Amino acid sequence: AGVESLLETTVVDAPEPGRLLVEESGRGRTVRYQHLVLATGARERFLPYPGWTLPGVVGVGGAQALLKQGARFHGLRVVVAGTGPLLLTVAAALAGDGARVVGIAEQAPRGRLARFAPALLRHPRKVAQGLGYALRLATVPYRTGRWVRAVEGDERVEQAVVTDGRRDRAWDCDVVACAYGLVPNLELARLLGCQMHGEALSLDEEQRTSVPEVFAAGELGGIGGDGHALVTGAIAGLRAARRPVPEDLERARDRERAFAAAYAAAFAPRDELKALATPETVVCRCEDVSLGRLEPCRSAREAKLLTRAGMGPCQARVCGAALGLLKGWEPDSVRPPLDPVPLSVLEDME
Repeated sequence: AGVESLLETTVVDAPEPGRLLVEESGRGRTVRYQHLVLATGARERFLPYPGWTLPGVVGVGGAQALLKQGARFHGLRVVVAGTGPLLLTVAAALAGDGARVVGIAEQAPRGRLARFAPALLRHPRKVAQGLGYALRLATVPYRTGRWVRAVEGDERVEQAVVTDGRRDRAWDCDVVACAYGLVPNLELARLLGCQMHGEALSLDEEQRTSVPEVFAAGELGGIGGDGHALVTGAIAGLRAARRPVPEDLERARDRERAFAAAYAAAFAPRDELKALATPETVVCRCEDVSLGRLEPCRSAREAKLLTRAGMGPCQARVCGAALGLLKGWEPDSVRPPLDPVPLSVLEDME
C-alpha cells in the first residue's frame, strides 16, 4: 500500500501543522503529513495510599506486562485490586503462572456492576472471555465494593489492608497488583491543540478532532477496549484517506461507544478513594513529594513551582491523573519534548 513504517520511533514535538519531530532509533528526524491519525492509547491510573511505594506493589497492567516479559510469579501470594475487567484477565494469567491469587478487590459496588451487565450481554465475545476467567478463578475470592486502604510491610509487601469503608480485612501477600482503570495518553493531542471532553478528546462521528485534518482512534475518545479501538481506528483511517465509511462500521461504532459509556459509569473511581492518602503519603514518586506538601497549592502549575511535583522523568504521567482526581486539578500545559531524549536527537532536528 506504499506505507512507510517507522519502528522504535517516538514523537518529540509538533512545532507546526503538518510536521512532527520524532526520535527514530536514537536519531532525530522530521515527518511531514497532510492528515494525521492519533492512536496513542492509554496508561494505568494509579492512586496513592499508604504503602503504595513499597517493593512488591505494581500496577495491574504492569503485572501483566512483567509476566509477558518473562517475570515469574510462581509460588507468590498476589492480591489483585482496583477496578475493571482487567482485574480478572490479569488474575487468571497470574494463576496460570503458578501464583496464588489471595483475592480480587473490585472497588465498584455490586449495584453498578449489575447495571453494566445488559451492556456486556450485547458483546458475546466479552461474555465468553469473562466466563473463561471465572472458571479459572473459581476458588479465588472476588469482592465487590472493596479497595486497598493501605499496604503494610517492613522492607517489602507483607499485607494488603482491604476495606469496604466500614470494616478492614488484612490479606497476607507478597505482591499487590493495583490500578484504577486507564486514562488516555493525550500529551501529543494536547500539544496539537485538540479540544478535550472530560478525560478524553472531543471527536465527531468521523473520529475528527477539533484540529483540521487530525483524527483520533481508540482510547483517546474514551476507554472501551480492543473492539472500540479497532472500529474507531478503521473509521479514522478511512476518513483520513477520504474514503466513505460503510454503514456496518457506523453501527459498530455506535455499539462500541454505548459500551464505552456503560463501562465508564460502572467502573468510575468511588469518592472514598480520594481520602486514602495521608499527608505523609508520597504522591509524586519521581520528585518524592508528599500530599501534605501540596496543601498550599491551588493548581498543577503551582505544584510544579513550589514542589516540583510532576516535573520528574514521568512528566506527571502518574501523579497528574492522581491529582486530577484527588484535587480536581486540570492538567498543566504540555511542552516539548514529549518524552526525555538525548540532546543529540534535538541537534539532529535543527
